[in-house]
Amino acid sequence: MSEKLIDAEKEIPEHREEIIDKLVQFSLTDMLLFWGQEVDLIKKQEEAWGPLLQWAQNEFDTKFKETHGLDVLEENKQAGKRLKYFMQNLSDKELAAFYLAALTMRSVLLAAALVKGRINAEQAFQAAFLEELWQSENWGTDEVTQKRRDELKQELIDIENFLK
Repeated sequence: MSEKLIDAEKEIPEHREEIIDKLVQFSLTDMLLFWGQEVDLIKKQEEAWGPLLQWAQNEFDTKFKETHGLDVLEENKQAGKRLKYFMQNLSDKELAAFYLAALTMRSVLLAAALVKGRINAEQAFQAAFLEELWQSENWGTDEVTQKRRDELKQELIDIENFLK
């Protein structure tokens, strides 16, 4: 088990509300809400992210609006209350995994899907790094970037295993 997960689980009881509040704020800039500009990238996002956004809207009984710009949409601020309630009902172990997954993937919504078993670590990785992987397909990648992605993928696998 990852040392990060062990440390996070120990920290949750003492800092639970603070962590949840930070994650709610973080959710406003969730990467699944900020879509690309290129047509072929948008198509990949629709395929990978569309079903996850639909799941999140059903799971949290709220609407998430995506944008192709950089502005945080007002509608997504309302979803914070639902996300907070969701996180408050996670066990300390689940919240620790959720927290690390959200930071690793830059997405509270992907973290929720992973923690609730909607997606596995491989699917989470593919969705979280979709744009980066698309760029690599089009322009190539370097060894350092690939090593970093491999480490992040392993973190997601560790999180998935921690939850079992």
